[in-house]
Amino acid sequence: MSSFLEELLGEKLVTGGGEEVDVHSLGARGISLLGLYFGCSLSAPCAQLSASLAAFYGRLRGDTAAGPGTGAGPGPGAGAAAEPEPRRRLEIVFVSSDQDQRQWQDFVRDMPWLALPYKEKHRKLKLWNKYRISNIPSLIFLDATTGKVVCRNGLLVIRDDPEGLEFPWGPKPFREVIAGPLLRNNGQSLESSSLEGSHVGVYFSAHWCPPCRSLTRVLVESYRKIKEAGQKFEIIFVSADRSEDSFKQYFSEMPWLAVPYTDEARRSRLNRLYGIQGIPTLIVLDPQGEVITRQGRVEVLNDEDCRGFPWHPKPVLELSDSNAVQLNEGPCLVLFVDSEDDGESEAAKQLIQPIAEKIIAKYKAKEEEAPLLFFVAGEGTQRRPDTLNHPFITSIATAARRAPRRQLKSPCSAVG
Repeated sequence: MSSFLEELLGEKLVTGGGEEVDVHSLGARGISLLGLYFGCSLSAPCAQLSASLAAFYGRLRGDTAAGPGTGAGPGPGAGAAAEPEPRRRLEIVFVSSDQDQRQWQDFVRDMPWLALPYKEKHRKLKLWNKYRISNIPSLIFLDATTGKVVCRNGLLVIRDDPEGLEFPWGPKPFREVIAGPLLRNNGQSLESSSLEGSHVGVYFSAHWCPPCRSLTRVLVESYRKIKEAGQKFEIIFVSADRSEDSFKQYFSEMPWLAVPYTDEARRSRLNRLYGIQGIPTLIVLDPQGEVITRQGRVEVLNDEDCRGFPWHPKPVLELSDSNAVQLNEGPCLVLFVDSEDDGESEAAKQLIQPIAEKIIAKYKAKEEEAPLLFFVAGEGTQRRPDTLNHPFITSIATAARRAPRRQLKSPCSAVG
């Protein structure tokens, strides 16, 4: 365990009081679940989460005094004398994006858990990229032995299980989480067992969200085309609407199924299962309930005729207006082609595809998402600011256009 934790967190952490803690001591304390709390002292939502998380942390660890202002951090080797209760095997580490050390110190002082040292800026950035953190506050839970992500949306854990009765909040099979009645917009009720043998799209959306409404219009047509082609496919709407009336109004436009709005617990469990942090999100599952793609939104917008259904991920994508949003989700490698010739774009894909496949296979074997997305961008894409509205990418695109043109070569001929 300690080797994984040291690789992830480094050799030292600090308590709220400034005391250093050896990371390998976490193993001696029997820590089985690690929470990574991504936040910043300047964020009001982070301050609110810290207060509720401190109470949650104290209840689980049996320290009723724990809370903001206690500065009660665990010391090196604490709890090693006796086997800890299962729920005491939790530790949380704060991963800050603060740019001011004094503000960071003031914020950390109120935390009863541990934190990455302020100076570990490079390690913090690696963690933000590794787990594709796009907003704060975020809380994810990892198995402290294997490093596998147990839960991507720890904020819902705190809300739904304040006493920690479901610890350690491991993922459950889709069939178990979805179990129960599902609705059609005509009031008809079906059991979730009716989904057996079908591909399933789990659609997280809400009427108040303009991008959601736009996607729903396209998705209705895609759903119709897939069904008319004879494919066994169903969509489950998981609402994030703010009232049942809004849910009913929005659902009336949908030809598929929905989790009842009144079943808030099931809707929340589905959000937790897939770590939903933003909407609209469309998760596409195979008939066994395993995830095919989390990028159903992009696939639907890119494939109007649904010829690629059920949209198994491709190692290398062509950068477009609809999938450019993925540039914000983590590290990306974009190979720019100084030509509008489709042949050169295809050659560029073939150039980096073996690399992409090797990296994807390596992480798939560990049941992890690849840490890098691969794109090819033609000259036409580079000229569209709506597609590449990102300073870093734009500067690379400009450099690519100015660079002297060369024929694409394979990796072997390039070094030969």
